[in-house]
Amino acid sequence: MFKNVDAKTLQEKIKSGEAKVIDCREEYEYEEGHIPGSINMPTSNFLKYIKLIDKANHYYIICLTGSRSHMVARYLDAQGYNVTNVVGGIITYQGPIEA
Repeated sequence: MFKNVDAKTLQEKIKSGEAKVIDCREEYEYEEGHIPGSINMPTSNFLKYIKLIDKANHYYIICLTGSRSHMVARYLDAQGYNVTNVVGGIITYQGPIEA
C-alpha cells in the first residue's frame, strides 16, 4: 500500500535530493507552474507516459489538490511501483515553482 505525505514533507525531500516527482495534472496546468525537475504525466493520457518511469525508483505523485494523484498512486502501487501520494496537492506546496 502506498503512503501519503503532505506538501511540506515533499519539500523537505526535494531539498535533500531524495525526491523524484510525477505531476499528473494536465499539460496546460503543468505549464502554468510546476516543481522543477518534475515529470508531467497527465492523468487523461497516463498510460502513454508510464514508460518514462522505472520501478526501481521511488516517486512522489502530485496534482492540484491530491485527488488525481491519489488515483494515480493507487494504480501505480497496484502495478508494483514504489510511490507516495502528496495530500493537498501543489496548491499547498510552498517550495520553488517554475513555469
